[in-house]
Amino acid sequence: MATFTGHENHDIPLSEASAWTANYRNANPGQINGHYFGGDAIQNVLAQTGCVGLRMYYAINDEGVKQLIIVGVNADGNDLVNGLLLDRSVLCPPTCGNSNSLNS
Repeated sequence: MATFTGHENHDIPLSEASAWTANYRNANPGQINGHYFGGDAIQNVLAQTGCVGLRMYYAINDEGVKQLIIVGVNADGNDLVNGLLLDRSVLCPPTCGNSNSLNS
């Protein structure tokens, strides 16, 4: 069984992240490319007792729009399904911020 600490390294260089997001955009033209979640919402999930990190699930809402569901994860790698779950992200497009190598 996995043991999570919350200190795992997930860094990726911009060049690789840009290439990967371009691969996705090229394979899925006109689709949702990203999701924005406010810092308070993320902090509220992380502040739950026993939460050491986040897991994000791909989802499709009732209108057929791509979504992400965020749930806290404990040190045993289990989802905190009885805690706070996040959705209702701000979708990109249409709200993507300035054009950059991750979104254009």
